[in-house]
Amino acid sequence: MTLQQQIVGNAMQMAVCTLQPGQTVYCEAGKFLFKTSNVTMETRLGGAPRAGGAAGPGQQGSGMGGFLRQAMGTAMQVGQRALAGESLAFQYFTASGGEGTVGFAGVLPGEMRALELSGSRAWFAEKDAFVAAEDTVQFGIAFAGGRQGMSGGEGFILEKFTGHGTVIIAGAGNFIDLNPAEFGGRIEVDTGCIVAFEEGIQYGVQRIGGLNRQGIMNAVFGGEGLSLATLEGNGRVILQSMTIEGLSNALKKHQGGDKQGPTGGLFSSNMG
Repeated sequence: MTLQQQIVGNAMQMAVCTLQPGQTVYCEAGKFLFKTSNVTMETRLGGAPRAGGAAGPGQQGSGMGGFLRQAMGTAMQVGQRALAGESLAFQYFTASGGEGTVGFAGVLPGEMRALELSGSRAWFAEKDAFVAAEDTVQFGIAFAGGRQGMSGGEGFILEKFTGHGTVIIAGAGNFIDLNPAEFGGRIEVDTGCIVAFEEGIQYGVQRIGGLNRQGIMNAVFGGEGLSLATLEGNGRVILQSMTIEGLSNALKKHQGGDKQGPTGGLFSSNMG
């Protein structure tokens, strides 16, 4: 069944979900806001079951063998999430005895977006973008390709969503939707501005300019560091107007703790 949800608010949005009896939605630990009393809450390690309630990897079988496979599957999921810097647990909410309501929010001032997965295309998102999803949506970890991702501002680990149903994500500032195919097939983006993109979009990282005078000026004084993210292909891309690094630097500056100085770029406060 389709998740009924409404995104409300302006500067700090939240998602209010209406659950039908027996319907389950799960969220990242710490992003729950409120619920009605007929919605039960359960905290679990690992990810959501496969679409349709079927057992996922490590959840099949019975007896000691089934228990060991389940334990190993859970340990692998928890290990992936720890590697990505995510919380180790999900919170699951299920309505019983009638419709129930549950609310979620992100952790930064900004927008939220509900993405509908049809099973044909996965979605990839920056770390910490995930807020909540139906239990028919599988949460996973994807690698953006060692050297490219390591030089990108979001690191080389992305969140990956597959299956059918609704997944809710959040970002900082305002969102803009783009399709690289409408801009010659390729766009170049500040690495911290990427929120999410559809499967089929190729993500990469390129150096800003060469190792010459202008390239050094861009890196040191331009505020972008040495690299830009590249997004190529035909599909939806969601960008955010505020970066976490930019917000952090603004707060440090007003608190008298800004280490960036007038140059930005290579000498930003997160480098030391």
